[in-house]
Amino acid sequence: MARLSFYFKGLRWFGIGVLGFLGAVAIALGPLALPVPAVTEDVPAALQIAPETDPLAAGRTYYRSGQFATAVTQWQMAVQQAAQQGDLARQVMGWNGIASAHQALNNWDQAHQAIENSRTLLERASLAEPILWAQTLNTQASLVLNHSGQAKTALELWQKAETYYLQVGDTAGVLGARINQAQALQTLGFYRRAKQQLQTITQQLDTMPDGELKIAALRSLGQALQLIGSPQQSYNALAQSLEIARDLEASQSELSSIFLSIGKLAARIESPHKALEYFQAAEDAALTPLDQLQARLDKLSTYIELNDTIAIPKITEQIQTQLVTLPLSRTTIYSTVNLAHHLARLPRDAQPLSASQIHQLLTNGAQAANVLKDQRAEAYSLFQLGQLYRQNQQSTDALNLTQKSLAIAESIQSVDIIAQSAWQLGKLFEQQGELQSSIEAYTKAVEALQLLRGDLLAINQDIQFSYREQVEPVYRDLVSQLLIEGSQDSLEKARLVLENLQIAALDNFFREACIDIESSNVEQIDPNATVVYAIILDDRLAVIYSQFEQPLQVYETKIEYTTLEVTLRSFLASLHPSTDFQEQLSYAQTLYSWLIRPAEDAGILKSDQTLVFVLDGLLRNLPMAALHDGQQYLIEKYAVALSPGLKLLPANALDSQDARGIVAGISQARGRFAALPAVKEEVANISKLFPSSQLLDQQFTRQALRESLAARQVNILHLASHGQFSSDFSQTFFLTWDGAININELSELLERREADRSQAIELLTLSACETATGDDRALLGLAGLAVRSGARSTLATLWSVKDEVAKQLMIDVYKNLGQSGLTKAEALRQAQLNLLNKKDFADPFFWSAYVLIGNWL
Repeated sequence: MARLSFYFKGLRWFGIGVLGFLGAVAIALGPLALPVPAVTEDVPAALQIAPETDPLAAGRTYYRSGQFATAVTQWQMAVQQAAQQGDLARQVMGWNGIASAHQALNNWDQAHQAIENSRTLLERASLAEPILWAQTLNTQASLVLNHSGQAKTALELWQKAETYYLQVGDTAGVLGARINQAQALQTLGFYRRAKQQLQTITQQLDTMPDGELKIAALRSLGQALQLIGSPQQSYNALAQSLEIARDLEASQSELSSIFLSIGKLAARIESPHKALEYFQAAEDAALTPLDQLQARLDKLSTYIELNDTIAIPKITEQIQTQLVTLPLSRTTIYSTVNLAHHLARLPRDAQPLSASQIHQLLTNGAQAANVLKDQRAEAYSLFQLGQLYRQNQQSTDALNLTQKSLAIAESIQSVDIIAQSAWQLGKLFEQQGELQSSIEAYTKAVEALQLLRGDLLAINQDIQFSYREQVEPVYRDLVSQLLIEGSQDSLEKARLVLENLQIAALDNFFREACIDIESSNVEQIDPNATVVYAIILDDRLAVIYSQFEQPLQVYETKIEYTTLEVTLRSFLASLHPSTDFQEQLSYAQTLYSWLIRPAEDAGILKSDQTLVFVLDGLLRNLPMAALHDGQQYLIEKYAVALSPGLKLLPANALDSQDARGIVAGISQARGRFAALPAVKEEVANISKLFPSSQLLDQQFTRQALRESLAARQVNILHLASHGQFSSDFSQTFFLTWDGAININELSELLERREADRSQAIELLTLSACETATGDDRALLGLAGLAVRSGARSTLATLWSVKDEVAKQLMIDVYKNLGQSGLTKAEALRQAQLNLLNKKDFADPFFWSAYVLIGNWL
């Protein structure tokens, strides 16, 4: 068994983790004629590795260096030798290795066949070691999850693998299988169960003695927690792993790996300078050139973030030298792409490498990928080369290379590369004025991104998709071209793309692809409403109006993005009583002319209807109610609601006759949060308006809220407490007496009610929350909370409003809701008009901060 354990230790990690996905950004370079790369079948001397006498061990060596095709050859030799010797264990390990290597190469059929060969051997054996079954099931689970996304099957396989690891007392195998199960649970959407699984693992690790096993398990746990969306817990696990590794004087390679992982997290939750310390430590501890290369790439990324013009050229030169001299492999190919990705963030005059140098690196990568029979790496290298040519105005060569990249990516079903290559192809067609071809390419890119929803958030952290740079713009480019085409069919497609963009934004906010609600057509919700889709494009602001049984209407305002951004920010800054009122009105009227007046001039709006805004970008931060037509505010003419998108909107209305609620609040100061003395009266008065229970100050704890929700059938939850909406979901919260509750916790509190639609929260009110200062995308936090909480409607404030004002408006809203036939949007409108008509509170600062998100009925 000792001999078997040695081999399994080298192969166990094949089954852990998700295959990395790649992204790209363009390199800003001046015009330069570049030769189209030739591809050769000759194996360069740099690719040759000294053979080992044991093909099983040699396969591992090649695999670790990224030479998967050669690893397959070695393992096939190992299988043949083992078959002649009747050595079951070596045959099984060989086939498992072959399956993993083919998986890395995206050779799915060969990978499945290899793992089937392993299973067949085990099933025919009269007595197979449990550890062999464990390893085979582990590898198979990884394969079915990564290839076909069969998370349920993968979960079952990892659970079976765990039982075999338990039989032989392989603690490391058990922990690995359980961490993998958490990954499968996350893929299935069971985020709470996944987190609980990882918390259980953490508790198990606490009872284990310090050692190499605990170090490795904590490192794997930290990486898994990062994927699950728990950066602080991930950081804690990695820090503990590092502490033990240092105390036990663990191997340098182990230390280097931990330093790299914790450095990436430090860049997110501490500072770039702290991250640099870890990356430097990783480089110092690296025992192999590849580990050293990875540390240097991470350092380069951080130096670019810090705009360190002295360090950037120096580290770039070191990386370039390594890429030229190291044996070419999948790792070095992707490191080349990584280098190009990082350099693309620099302005042209700060580029440390010339266009010809970058071209040579990418050409070498494409040639090596072809030699290694790594079609995925080849497709990506060709895409990156095509991008280089496009930026240098060599459109014909760029088009040819991009089409080749796309063809290879489609042949191996590499959806992430399809998304990037198709987007680039669309841009090239758009530059050539080929409208239909650009629409087809952009559509293909968006469809690929839709398929990637669950994976975009767990992609390779070294070369990853950036939502704002490589996801969001793809949707915008497609909408732009569809609007140019202009047919009713194209407008319908554009509206659908906008809906999907809203979902993509929330996926990115949550770091999870967790938004899956059946689409609701506007006529199913309210035939009297008009849905206003606004999208910000590079050169114009487009607005689509959607009404019951009417063709879609689109209006566009030609305006550069920078000018639009200045106007939006200026309007938001003017919304304060201390600012110039005429200036505020001027901005409010400008926005009205862009968003509303075209529809009014066309006669498609009626004063008794609700306007439902599906907003984009910085528009999300603005109170639509405060737009002004020169005579009246928008709220004086229409009821107003916001929606993250009709796809996210269940069609339920609140029956005021059946209102039952929980009214909670904190009036006293808590830590850095000031007292809200009017909350006492707010809670007391609202509680009288419908059957409800109260939780005030010390009574308003997490546990009390949990118990109240569990014990009562309620459909209104009113929380009068400090809170914040942020583009970081971990910083979107509301305050209870014993601490903050974030979106995930709120989701768990309301989860059972969401499953039973008859008990769902119809109205969630957060009367003292505000958006995070200086956060341009903070309103995603509000939209995210509205969706994730499961509440049908959410009433909240965009900024902090006077305590007395909040009390008065909230009481009025609930009084209005008690009136027969009054919708939630109209109840809010009447309460806002009541404030508007009071001299002291007529400024939009007091009443326009209140927004209703979700169902407005």
